[in-house]
Amino acid sequence: MLSVRALFGIGVLVTSRAAAVFAQTGTCPAVFTHKKGCYSSRPASTMSQTIKYLGQEEAQHIDEELFTEYGFSVDQLMELAGLSCATAITRAYPVTSLVKATSSLLVICGPGNNGGDGLVCARHLKLFGYEPTILYPKRPNKPLFQGLTTQCQKMEIPFLTEMPEAQVIDEAYNLVIDAIFGFSFKGAVREPFGSILEVLKKITVPIASIDIPSGWDVEQGSTDGLQPDMLISLTAPKKSASLFRGRYHYLGGRFVPPGLERKYQLNLPQYPDTDCVLKL
Repeated sequence: MLSVRALFGIGVLVTSRAAAVFAQTGTCPAVFTHKKGCYSSRPASTMSQTIKYLGQEEAQHIDEELFTEYGFSVDQLMELAGLSCATAITRAYPVTSLVKATSSLLVICGPGNNGGDGLVCARHLKLFGYEPTILYPKRPNKPLFQGLTTQCQKMEIPFLTEMPEAQVIDEAYNLVIDAIFGFSFKGAVREPFGSILEVLKKITVPIASIDIPSGWDVEQGSTDGLQPDMLISLTAPKKSASLFRGRYHYLGGRFVPPGLERKYQLNLPQYPDTDCVLKL
């Protein structure tokens, strides 16, 4: 694990969380967490009851049909999903609301498509004025993921070689983006991700999870897993999203064809104007 001293050595500017907290009226500063008594005990998502929450198999079938019947490619949907995630994050955590001297974010990517979404998200966040750093400990040997990695590197986004300690994350970053596991996750969490999730349970800065909080059962959730401040559901919320208690739940990925929506009775809400995200 990286120490505070080591993180200073690679040039990350660390400032005290106590400095310059710009709290808006009635709004909890993003630096605080539920552990400090600041996150609200948000009830289960109460957006229109007609929105369908997907089980794991149904979510997989929808993805398969998007690829086979509707002609989408993996990288095409990944780009749309990652852009949606970055856009949602800018809505929940604007650069002007961040309490640290730099707009630093930590993006933790897993080996699958959820991790690819995280890489795309990091690239767009860089363009949106944030300073992301990526931890990508297990990289697939596939051209798609190699290309996404190269794109981030060419955007001058730094990559860490190991997971920082919880104290370091709290001092160095405004937000952690959890892009480790998506809705295909099953079984036990393997290393190095087991240790990474244990560190994330100890941090006090907010966590934004992509599609499902990593380590959660897609349908049953988790009572002792991550408790993120933000959840960005892609395509349609998964069943475990009904157990989400954080402050911000967004729907992203405005790409579902009408025929597919009708077939699966998704009853998706109407996105406003040209937006690619919608707050639930």
